[in-house]
Amino acid sequence: MSMSDPLGDMLTRIRNAQMRGRSTVSTPASTLRKRVLDVLESEGFIRGYTSVDFDGGKSEIEISLKYFDGQPVIQEIERVSTPGRRVYTSVKTIPRVHNGLGVSILSTPMGVMADHEARDRNVGGEVLCRVF
Repeated sequence: MSMSDPLGDMLTRIRNAQMRGRSTVSTPASTLRKRVLDVLESEGFIRGYTSVDFDGGKSEIEISLKYFDGQPVIQEIERVSTPGRRVYTSVKTIPRVHNGLGVSILSTPMGVMADHEARDRNVGGEVLCRVF
């Protein structure tokens, strides 16, 4: 069965796994998901991820979640741009998450990047999600 919002599915899996206190969570692999996970890893929200290949050409991503003093590092993770309502922003109107403590992840013509990197490169794009 195909899903209409694969990125939203990954974010929900991360949110649910952290509510249950899991150390890892797996999700089907895709290039967009890997790019978003690269940003989450570079910003320090997850420990990392590995790609696991199965027979028949299927592959999954195993995400290692991060905790501090027993609490998840990601307190809030939500999808902004959905398949039914795309949200685009210019470089001047890129939203700040909790006054710069969180991060907005954008898909730009230069690739998937965090909001502060998009401001530095002077590029706007689609706001995929916000993380705090």
